[in-house]
Amino acid sequence: MLDLTSYPLENLARRVGTPFFLYDGAVLRARMGEVAAATAGSSLHGRYAMKANSARYVLDAAREAGLWIDAVSGNEVDRAMRAGFAGGHEPPAIMYTADVFRDNALTTVIEHGILPNIGSPGMIRELHEAGYRGPIAVRVNPGFGHGHVQACDTGGPSSKHGIWFEEIDAVAAQAKSAGFPIVGLHAHVGTGPQIGEFDFNMRRLVGVFDDLLQRFPEVTSVNLGGGIPHPYRIEGQAYDLVGYRALMLEAASTLSESAGRPIAIEIEPGRYPVAGMAILVARVTDVKDTRANEKGPGNRFVMVDAGFNDLVRPAMYGSYHEISIVGRGASRPTEPLVVAGPLCESGDVFTRDDQELLVPRALGRPEPGDLLVLHDAGAYGAAMSSNYVSMGRAAQVAWENGRATLISRRETLDDILRLECSEPL
Repeated sequence: MLDLTSYPLENLARRVGTPFFLYDGAVLRARMGEVAAATAGSSLHGRYAMKANSARYVLDAAREAGLWIDAVSGNEVDRAMRAGFAGGHEPPAIMYTADVFRDNALTTVIEHGILPNIGSPGMIRELHEAGYRGPIAVRVNPGFGHGHVQACDTGGPSSKHGIWFEEIDAVAAQAKSAGFPIVGLHAHVGTGPQIGEFDFNMRRLVGVFDDLLQRFPEVTSVNLGGGIPHPYRIEGQAYDLVGYRALMLEAASTLSESAGRPIAIEIEPGRYPVAGMAILVARVTDVKDTRANEKGPGNRFVMVDAGFNDLVRPAMYGSYHEISIVGRGASRPTEPLVVAGPLCESGDVFTRDDQELLVPRALGRPEPGDLLVLHDAGAYGAAMSSNYVSMGRAAQVAWENGRATLISRRETLDDILRLECSEPL
């Protein structure tokens, strides 16, 4: 977790208002550097999935570290190019991975020569009909995989992602008919709830590709997905990137030897480079109680001005974020507290589990006006925030070399209303 004493949080809160995201640039660059070091060499390459956090500040750090980009929309492709990432597929510094072409995605892929990573068979037809001429990659659903909760499964029967491994030959024939050489194979089996499961599934995945490469003579790279584990809990185990690098080098050697040609390995670090570099800072507005009755025990609610419109992960799938009190409550004895936001939704609670049950935290009771911090908010925080109930998205502040920089201001109602119109069609 970030050391909160390193930042003038109260001063920043007065300057930009609450809630706001704070990004520690030193931590961000260190994590990007770790991924770059783990994937250095001609046979390995890291590809940052920018959906986790697409702020220009973050993309600059990824580019400076030498990472490539995985984009999942046409606008993400354009956003990456505006941040200095090159188009084209030699090398494929930007790859478009999706199961559907939406909005400008198809035209963007064609105009900029982006390598499309096909997740649904129908996308090959769409590419052909749109006039695309070039190589493709194919995302495979290997039949297994597990996210930190079932709602995050990226492989297996419950996952919508990729082409089922038993259907891959039919898709290969379809691509050949369209004139698209398949130069890359991709799969993503998720982090899993335990670190050991991640490594185990990576080895299983190498076995899947070992078989597939015999049927794809033009493939030169294999993307093993990833989602390097990040410890959201204080007692969580940090992942061994040195061991991960060894595992990936072993995979490159195994697959190259089996295929009889050099096979490069790509990995996607997922949330790892960005999750721990950020906090969401909120203001406590009240502390109130409910009483026990036949429906359940009573609870003491700490009300804050951040909601799931700012950080949706706990409401969406019960994700855990450490919580700290900054202010008078920080020095008090801990007691079980439920932290809840301002939205008119019962699910607007930051302290619940993946079964949607309230799980009070041991915190010092704060006073109204104290700051409350949600840790590890850099991945899928600002990126998944919304304008629900017409609230503006929170400001984003970067902290680096002892200085704060506003990198995204708080949205106003005018920002939200700017798209409204009355145009005859």
